[in-house]
Amino acid sequence: MKSIKTKAILVATLLSTSLAGMAQDDIKDNEFNPITTGVTSLSITPDARGASMGDLGAATESDCNSQFWNPSKYAFAYSSAGVALSYTPWLRKIVNDIFLANLSGYWKLGSGDNQAVSASMRYFSLGEIQTTDDGGSAMASINPFEMAFDVGYSRKLSEKFSMGVVLRYIYSDLGYSEYSSTERTKGASAFSADISGYFTTYPVIGRNECQWSLGWNISNIGSKVSYDNGDNPAFLPANLRLGTAFTFPLADYHNLTLAVDANKLLVPVKPRLSDFDNQEDYEKALQEWKDESSISGIFKSFHDAPGGAKEELREITFSVGAEYAYNQQFFFRAGYFHENKWKGNRNYFSLGAGFSLNVLKIDAAYMIATAQNSPLDQTLRFTLSFDMEGIKGLFGRK
Repeated sequence: MKSIKTKAILVATLLSTSLAGMAQDDIKDNEFNPITTGVTSLSITPDARGASMGDLGAATESDCNSQFWNPSKYAFAYSSAGVALSYTPWLRKIVNDIFLANLSGYWKLGSGDNQAVSASMRYFSLGEIQTTDDGGSAMASINPFEMAFDVGYSRKLSEKFSMGVVLRYIYSDLGYSEYSSTERTKGASAFSADISGYFTTYPVIGRNECQWSLGWNISNIGSKVSYDNGDNPAFLPANLRLGTAFTFPLADYHNLTLAVDANKLLVPVKPRLSDFDNQEDYEKALQEWKDESSISGIFKSFHDAPGGAKEELREITFSVGAEYAYNQQFFFRAGYFHENKWKGNRNYFSLGAGFSLNVLKIDAAYMIATAQNSPLDQTLRFTLSFDMEGIKGLFGRK
């Protein structure tokens, strides 16, 4: 089943790293050491707004897609309910049938307007793959995929602070066996949870009322995932996201938001043979890594890098972005995402725009990789959002 393995490995690698721009001599330097996880599609930005600002959203104003960035923001949402559908053709410079679809929404509870329930579902398709036997003859076609469904609850704990929790079910079906050319494997399931917080205040600078927000989200805290009956477990992409955003008026109807996010995967580094003096020590460390629990792995991820504190700092990615809004109807966005070259080398600019009219909002994003041969270059995202409170108003309901 060579054709299946090749595409699956290619996609799994490119989900977390672009490898573009990495010189061969650099890789031989033994410093290239990205963190590997299972179900890496959970880390892909689903919506156009966040993507167009450099893949950030921990502290930006709440929208329908806050479930991915920081679900505690829903408690501060202006509308009582909203739904959004997003679509991303993925790695389209290499293949044309891989995509991510995401549906998310929320509903404010009670008359106090201080709590909300939310949900989202994502579906990541690896497209159609033609299987072959060991002799190269065509067999059946399969459609590997990964999906996740989650529900969340958020609540204001004060006028300026809220917290949220999310419970998630994950299913990954790569549809092939590494050891058999005829056996189709069962999909792997996992469960995880998120916990988040959001603080926002409205300082007056000069004569203008501004908005300053802080947000954090620890996501995908959960079980491991394995495709080989537990023989080869992988950590979920548990992640710590910290961010801040500041919005200030430029003039009447003109607002500008500046935002920054920092991320760190809470996953221990997988041992490499090159880091050990002999095979026996390597095998022992690898087995310990396999036996490590997800929770202990989170704490270990802060101090286990072979290169010490210097390498730990390399594991942090940064996003900076800006959003210009005119009358909350027209939006223009730009951002930049940076990842250390030894940890994946994903570096790209992003642009986007949005248009809002009554109950409908349309957003689009476009990625420009700094390396011309990056498979992530020219990635497009589209999001269609609906204000359910506005839809009720169209029908005369209050």
